[in-house]
Amino acid sequence: MKDIRSQKEEGRGMAGKDGVRREAKDDDDARSMLMHGLERAGDAAEVIVVGGGMVGAALAALLGEAGVAVMLLDARPGTLDREAVGSGRPARRVSAITPVSQRLLEGLGAWRWMANRRVTPYRYMQVWDAEGSGAVSFSADQAGVPALGHIVENDVVLAGLEARLCELPCVRVRLGARVAEMRETPTGREVVLDDGERLAAPLVVAADGARSPLRDLAGIAVANRETGHVAVVTTVSTERPHGGVARQAFLSSGPLAFLPLTVEGDDRLCSIVWSTTPDEAERLVALSPKALGEALTSAFAAELGAVSVADEALAVPLTQRHAERYVAPGFALVGDAAHTIHPLAGQGVNLGLMDAAVLAEEVLAARQRGMPPGEASALARYARRRRGDNAAMLALMDGFRLLFGARHPALTVARNLGLSGVDRLVSVKRLLMRQAIGERGRLPRSCR
Repeated sequence: MKDIRSQKEEGRGMAGKDGVRREAKDDDDARSMLMHGLERAGDAAEVIVVGGGMVGAALAALLGEAGVAVMLLDARPGTLDREAVGSGRPARRVSAITPVSQRLLEGLGAWRWMANRRVTPYRYMQVWDAEGSGAVSFSADQAGVPALGHIVENDVVLAGLEARLCELPCVRVRLGARVAEMRETPTGREVVLDDGERLAAPLVVAADGARSPLRDLAGIAVANRETGHVAVVTTVSTERPHGGVARQAFLSSGPLAFLPLTVEGDDRLCSIVWSTTPDEAERLVALSPKALGEALTSAFAAELGAVSVADEALAVPLTQRHAERYVAPGFALVGDAAHTIHPLAGQGVNLGLMDAAVLAEEVLAARQRGMPPGEASALARYARRRRGDNAAMLALMDGFRLLFGARHPALTVARNLGLSGVDRLVSVKRLLMRQAIGERGRLPRSCR
């Protein structure tokens, strides 16, 4: 296993799609180096980030830009093929990137790459109770932003961040690296890879997903709350254009979202996330594409006309998790390793990116004071700034799930009156929109 070093030549391909294609050879050469590595003798990591997904890559880029020596470990055998990402049929896994997260990605230089591939802005949101008459709508104009957010394939986000990492000489990436052990040392943490290699740094960060092995190795407990839902996700084509509107209907079995996608000018594509019971999810993914399209058309009351399924449907179990603590000596959790949330508000990756931004800010502030990245007070400030906000969002989403899943007639009336009341109160709508776009509390500098 060898280290990876970024290649600045790849950045020349970020000016546009044609420019990227003209730089295909440079891109291939850089990717080969990224996969096989270049040794750099004498480099010691100040921070080891375990997990090279969207949140881990963003954290590595934030620290690397500031000159912090970062080692990014990931179990994947190779990076994404950036020539293939964002072309052809959309990927099934997407995220709703808020304006605050967009600012972070713009500051890192990743957004330009992403926008030259495929991002779909939505200026409006419509939410309604399919079991009643309550409805509420939001607009970008009401929120005072150009767009309420962008629907972006996860691979596009990650590829944009990987393109940025290829420009940062302070960041090394180790692919095919699996952590087998971790122990506390007098100066931080040491991880032992499954091939026996030992790596040490003042700070180790777990960005290794909802079932984080690093979290378990650190002895941090996690509270699990079963939502009773499984998300059915796929890409569909609709009879009518989506019009840049994100739509969500609350059905008796769970929320059904149609998230707008525009591919080569075709604005009749949507990514769907149908959160429903495990038995119903199993039934839905077993349907033929034609039958699933008919089920979606019916469940969505033909809001966008007839629905045709454009890809295989996946079933993703939904468990809400929250780590009992975010930090330990020389160690921190970010993203799904710290929390997972029901997707009904599309906040998952945005909360994780905010974790990365706040942790980077606190680490850099400690470094400016001559303290090591794993300094206890810096990690404590990170935990204080993030755990409360994440806990509040998890509780809010759980409350929405329970409220809209209730079948009691009185609760049905109450929630419909509530939705309609919110729709009439501009000040309340504006407050909710500021929350939804990520404008909560004291934002880190990289997100302002």
